[in-house]
Amino acid sequence: MESMLNEIETRLFINGEFRASSSRETFKVVYPYTKQVVAQVQTADIQDVEDAVTAANAAFPAWRDLGTDKRAIYLRRLAQLILESNNELAKLETLSTGRPISQFFDASVAADLFAYYAGGGWTAQGTASLNTPDHLNLTVKQPYGVVALIIPWNFPLVMLAGKLAPALAAGNTVVLKSSEKAPLTSLYVAKLIEKAGFSPGVINIISGFGNPTGAALASHMIVRCISFTGSTATGQKIQAAAAESNMKHVHMELGGKSPAIIFEDADLETAVTQTQFSVQFNSGQVCSANSRIYVHESVAKQFVKLFREKFAAVRMGDPLDPATTHGPQVDLLQYNRIKEYLDIGEKDGTLSLGGDANDGFFVRPTIFEGVAEDSRLMQEEVFGPVVVINTFFTETEAIQKANNSGFGLYAAVFTKDIDRAVRLAKALDAGTVGVNCTSPTNAKDTAFGGFKMSGNGREGLLYSLDSFLETKSILIKTARL
Repeated sequence: MESMLNEIETRLFINGEFRASSSRETFKVVYPYTKQVVAQVQTADIQDVEDAVTAANAAFPAWRDLGTDKRAIYLRRLAQLILESNNELAKLETLSTGRPISQFFDASVAADLFAYYAGGGWTAQGTASLNTPDHLNLTVKQPYGVVALIIPWNFPLVMLAGKLAPALAAGNTVVLKSSEKAPLTSLYVAKLIEKAGFSPGVINIISGFGNPTGAALASHMIVRCISFTGSTATGQKIQAAAAESNMKHVHMELGGKSPAIIFEDADLETAVTQTQFSVQFNSGQVCSANSRIYVHESVAKQFVKLFREKFAAVRMGDPLDPATTHGPQVDLLQYNRIKEYLDIGEKDGTLSLGGDANDGFFVRPTIFEGVAEDSRLMQEEVFGPVVVINTFFTETEAIQKANNSGFGLYAAVFTKDIDRAVRLAKALDAGTVGVNCTSPTNAKDTAFGGFKMSGNGREGLLYSLDSFLETKSILIKTARL
């Protein structure tokens, strides 16, 4: 462990070089399980943001004009380097977030994304028409220039790849800011970027807090596009800063309060297995976790009994131990936030399982029942292993309760009635609806994003590239014969 800690990269990566921040200020990265400080990471300030954006802007023309085939060479190299670094990346992600190393799948997903977009740049297609007399009219898609990517702490490597790969494939240059809670895998990837031979300035990776680092990116006049995944509150600040500066294009995937609806004809074993995993995975620190479950009154007792059994069957311990299945919350701030919601649940409902926490940042899987729909526990994102199970009688009631939220990221319905499934899929206010499945289930070739306060724009293999391209019309007047 000590030898690994000594090799952790903690500097900023700007214009192809690792360097200390202008202020020389640092922040601590703490292993949630032991509370050991594993790294002191450089904090990017406003001058560092300026340097990164300037470097990206200078590198843009050459990267744009390199063309899809030549850009693909670098993306494929990076994909291979990420795969080869699976073990190192797994340890760094566990040390930063406390997610059990047994649940690490991220390097293969990240590598697949870079490999896909190596060829995916060819799908940046426009249109052509002869509909206007004496004109050949075209639309083309062009990169913005400098784009800013701000990623969250719960799945930092996957989020880095999901934004960085399409942004680069589209021909943009990038400044990426990692979360102050989990910057280590991003900085490790910066070493791989250097090894892959990307030209200086094409990719810049900085670490820091929302203020000033993220705020400086959101308001920068040269940054033309920003992609953000994180909390709704932060997303609102970014949207405002973008509007007040240069009206930069913004797409965001934000919070959720995802409902799952279990009908009387559902396969209860399947429904229980999937819904309990959804809210227990990564200790509930998943934006699409189905933290609200509505069960038909006729099967509620049976469902809750099965749910308790599976939800409680976790092994808490050192996340670096492959046998551990339930890790701590990411830090003291998140741990204390969840404890507040546990208090709200005990006041507004009935505690059915768990409800306890300890000073190791662990929160046991927790169930509340009979919580009022207007309770903060039902309306706000907890981001922890806490679920509310309520009941319903009619389909209309289930839809009304599920949609009674400011969020709309993911929803699920479990039923064997295909007509009912289609009705609910249409009626539920969510960017994704799972039928007889729930989050984190997703499909690579579908769009992911939210309704309402859960964000705007869509991500996915067939959708992300467009988020980093502008459409231009070209009107060509032709002479008559």
